[in-house]
Amino acid sequence: MKRRFKQVDVFTAVPYRGNPVAVVLDADGLATEDMQRIARWTNLSESTFVLPPTRAGADYRLRIFTPGAELPFAGHPTVGTAHAVIEAGIVSRGKKALIQECGAGLLPLTIEEVGDEQRIFVQVPEPALRPFPAECHGALRESLRADWDPSAPPQIVSVGAVWVIVQLRDDAALATLSPDLVAMTRLSNTLDVGGVTVFARLPKGGQDALKVRAFAPAHGIPEDPVCGSGNACVGAFLAHHPQFADLLPKYSASQGREIGRDGHVSVVAEKRLVRIGGPVVTCIDGMIDA
Repeated sequence: MKRRFKQVDVFTAVPYRGNPVAVVLDADGLATEDMQRIARWTNLSESTFVLPPTRAGADYRLRIFTPGAELPFAGHPTVGTAHAVIEAGIVSRGKKALIQECGAGLLPLTIEEVGDEQRIFVQVPEPALRPFPAECHGALRESLRADWDPSAPPQIVSVGAVWVIVQLRDDAALATLSPDLVAMTRLSNTLDVGGVTVFARLPKGGQDALKVRAFAPAHGIPEDPVCGSGNACVGAFLAHHPQFADLLPKYSASQGREIGRDGHVSVVAEKRLVRIGGPVVTCIDGMIDA
């Protein structure tokens, strides 16, 4: 059966600079095994499948798969799929607010005009933070091959997706980071987290306040080019540490340059509410046999 298919680039207005997500728009009737097989074949960090909603108020239902597993929520697939369903006419092009149904519940999205650019924002599930176990500090250092800024110790943050959040001392330390992905996989499995997201402040006066990198080898993703949920978890981390008050509530983060991308994530962060967003551009528009 032929189904509508798009591959869109998220957190960029320039094709091939952001984070791609594959979107199967007419996924009703596909079994879970079929979705997982397609996600494995696309070999992207995530592929999504659009289905009719099952809960009142939702505009559509979304299932999200990495090459190895299904996720209850992920940031760039949510933002990218919203762009795809609007472009495909599944929801009205004139709507400025959408409700997505997914494994993490009902999530509100907004479509905002920023100059000549359209940006799509999602309010992520309410963040939950917990201390990083002291007994795992050595394993984290082994994974990162680096140490963290002692002013803000690592934490585990969940927004549906769960990340270890680590602040490095500066942009140079972040840019040259070369983690041990085998050790990071062991640590991720031990802690039952998706991976490790690291960030550092950038010099004031530029477009972006932070630089971010995200590693999820336990999910088959050595480095995520521009990670929505990782950036959302960083935003929640910042909101719980007073030394970052000068960055909040709104800032922009850069991600992806170390692997040939140039994504920018807009973040609005408070302790109990985090929104992430950015532009999206379609790179492939066609059909898939599934």
